[in-house]
Amino acid sequence: MSADTDENLEELELHEFRNQKEIMLKTHSRINQDLCGEIEKLENGFVKLKLVTIHEMVADEQGLIHGGFIFGAADYAAMAAVNEKNVVLVASECQFLSPVKFGDIVDFTAKVRHKEGKKRNIHVTGHVYDIKVFDGEFKTVVTEQHVLKIKLLEEEN
Repeated sequence: MSADTDENLEELELHEFRNQKEIMLKTHSRINQDLCGEIEKLENGFVKLKLVTIHEMVADEQGLIHGGFIFGAADYAAMAAVNEKNVVLVASECQFLSPVKFGDIVDFTAKVRHKEGKKRNIHVTGHVYDIKVFDGEFKTVVTEQHVLKIKLLEEEN
């Protein structure tokens, strides 16, 4: 083999190794990322997500972003941090620490802090530049089946 062939083979093996470590998102595959944010980094139990505020999120003539969009992005970050196909939010406790306005970019980080059986607790923060605008704890449960299928099964019985 030539030196070029050896280098190409090494690059291919390195590429395959990197791809094996790449984590794929298993949940919320059809979410509207314009409204809930875009995942920038996905690791086991950790997510960085960016929410670019848009006109559709504006609540008043001053350009205030409705808190529901901030919560929705934080929730999406929490679900992605758990990254199980059937993860369901069961509770949250959060604080909106500073207003967000049209044009702001909110950077969220979500980290799974506790895992017990099917339960997960995730801490999520949101920042606009260096200002913390959101802080929350999310409690989730991982289910065997989609939550709507579980409900249908219970109704049949």
